[in-house]
Amino acid sequence: MIRFYQTQGNSVQSLEEPAPGCWISVVDPTAQEVQKLIDGYGLDSGFVKSSLDEEESSRIEREDDQTLIIVDTAMSEIQTEETILFFTVPLGIIITDDYLFTISLRDNQVLRDMMDGTVRGVQTRMKTRFVMQLLLRITAIYLQDLKQIDKTSYIMEQKLSSAMKNKELIQMLELEKSLVYFSTSLKANEVTIEKLLRGRTIKLYDDDQDLLEDVLIEVRQAIEMSNIYSGIISSMVEAFGSVISNNLNMVMWKLTVVTIIMSIPTMIFSFYGMNTTHLPVPDTWFPTVLSVIVTLITAYIMLRNKKQK
Repeated sequence: MIRFYQTQGNSVQSLEEPAPGCWISVVDPTAQEVQKLIDGYGLDSGFVKSSLDEEESSRIEREDDQTLIIVDTAMSEIQTEETILFFTVPLGIIITDDYLFTISLRDNQVLRDMMDGTVRGVQTRMKTRFVMQLLLRITAIYLQDLKQIDKTSYIMEQKLSSAMKNKELIQMLELEKSLVYFSTSLKANEVTIEKLLRGRTIKLYDDDQDLLEDVLIEVRQAIEMSNIYSGIISSMVEAFGSVISNNLNMVMWKLTVVTIIMSIPTMIFSFYGMNTTHLPVPDTWFPTVLSVIVTLITAYIMLRNKKQK
């Protein structure tokens, strides 16, 4: 889908046709729309394909009068009622003389915030400023999702404390994997922003440079948060793994005690059930009393040793 937006007054308005200085948002385009971007707007085919590649890493590239900036954006997806998956998707930003394009395979919160006025002071004609505001909003979404991951991990911790269930453990592992994705993407974005800050790819004005420095600070904060949360969740998963192992040992110990206790009467009655002579007190009551006494003594010794440990 290709949509056109331009700042009119103090708000971003949708347009029917593109106009000089407008923002062209491209989300999950069809093959015909991709060809229109290349033939109709003269975009570099490599830039367009790179923006639509899910495996593309964050980078900056310039070709003739076009500049490509690819950054990873954070996204979340509810898989089941209690399972949330966090991941990243590349967003391509192509700057030309007349337009600014954003190209993505998925619609995301960042683009919606730019469209509906959540981000204040958006001016589509000021392309460099628009890119800075877009990067700042992308970083804010990362921080927002990191806080959501922290809240989700706390909820899972409370549930695991009361009952060990596979779905909670799977959610914890998914969160741990999501934090690895976030950390990797944020580090790549940090490198891209540092290249932008040098001012060699696009011209930066003083206000733009200050805004980009703020973005860089936010990105580094997000990287630090993702590393901290990743360490916490890893430690938590290891701790619950130790608890599960300890619980398993307890169950096995109880089963072992039951097995030993139940085997004592079997052994005694097996001896008295054989056709042999010279067994002590070969009466029916004696092996019964003997098995009960030996069983109680064995159970007492094993339980006492367990309490001492």
